[in-house]
Amino acid sequence: MFERLFKIKSHGSSVKREVIAGLTTFITMVYIVFVNPAMLAEAGMDQGAAFVATCIAAAIGCFIMGFWANYPLALAPGMGLNAFFTYGVVLGMGYTWQAALAAVFMSGCIFLALSLFKVREWIINAIPLVLKRAIATGIGAFLALIALKNAGIVVASPATLVQMGDITSSGPLLAILSFFVIAALLYRDIKSGVLISIMLVTGIALSMGLVEYQGVISAPPSIAPTFMQLDFASALELSMLSVIFAFLFVDLFDTSGTLVAVTQKAGLADEQGRMPRLGRALSADSTATIAGSMLGTSTTTSYIESVSGVSVGGRTGLTAVVVGCCFLLMMFFAPLAAMVPAYATAGAILYVSVLMLQNLKLIDWDDMTDAIPVAVVLLMTPLTFSIAHGIALGFIAYTAVKLVCNKGAEISLSVWILTVLFLLKFMFLS
Repeated sequence: MFERLFKIKSHGSSVKREVIAGLTTFITMVYIVFVNPAMLAEAGMDQGAAFVATCIAAAIGCFIMGFWANYPLALAPGMGLNAFFTYGVVLGMGYTWQAALAAVFMSGCIFLALSLFKVREWIINAIPLVLKRAIATGIGAFLALIALKNAGIVVASPATLVQMGDITSSGPLLAILSFFVIAALLYRDIKSGVLISIMLVTGIALSMGLVEYQGVISAPPSIAPTFMQLDFASALELSMLSVIFAFLFVDLFDTSGTLVAVTQKAGLADEQGRMPRLGRALSADSTATIAGSMLGTSTTTSYIESVSGVSVGGRTGLTAVVVGCCFLLMMFFAPLAAMVPAYATAGAILYVSVLMLQNLKLIDWDDMTDAIPVAVVLLMTPLTFSIAHGIALGFIAYTAVKLVCNKGAEISLSVWILTVLFLLKFMFLS
């Protein structure tokens, strides 16, 4: 049955490897079921209902991606988009969370239409191969910053923006241990090395009293307070158009960047960087966004943490299906999952960033028209803390450097259009 649904053998994988990949991906992204409800609660939403909505929306997205698109790509409500939902739309602009949910629903519908009419597919296929590689490395650098921040190895500084934290404290030391355990295990071809490392560090933290035992099983909270609470009347106001467009725009390019990075790492793209079944993959997160808004959560999107599962052998949709099942089970095992500290997953995220930075070896550094856009994406993605901004600045740099170096003929019409759209975005929406 698995072979018929997912074609596991033809992808050079096995059921065991796909299950391990799914568990690995889930463990690296499970933090969202705690972070997202807490953030939405600041917008006035019921935290328990938002917790259940987060789990179900993630499961729906993973199942569609796995069964229909057959990609090892997991989905869940996106970080950044939930911050915009709470701090930008509700607390910043003064809209109700019900109106914000309706805006998410409408952006998802537009997103789905763009996917069905292959507009999104055209956008992703329009990305030059050098920029696709640049996006993967930029996201790798972004993940490194997140990992170091979560571990407490890098902290904020009012004088220098960032500085080294107290690396002799337990959190950073355990994160460093996790990183080297992963390296040692995967070097020896132990595919579950990432998962073993996370569980090992969590166990050590528990034995040291750094993590509090909170039980194993609890009944899921009621989803009634947020279910079908969309306020379309407020969302249809003219002033909400910019909000809907912002949800759409950020999700579009964050998802596109993630798809490019994951498929490049998994070897699922062809020599030109094109992805099979791209239309189906592009429809999965938009459908999950629509469902998630009805359940009571912010925009659902593809997760770059999926690369952690790919790095241990995940190649088919079975990986995503395993993640989806884990999210459903998560509704009953919230206390157990809450014991996994951020520094336990920081080592895994940092190792994934190392793997993604390997794309740098494929860049022709002697050609400045390739090297400069790559450098822009590589630096600006983590420094702006935004995949979407990194992609946008990379396109602008690519077009500009090709023009000034008399290589304008290499700029396709699609790249021209996207560059102009990015410029307009920075001029009027930043």
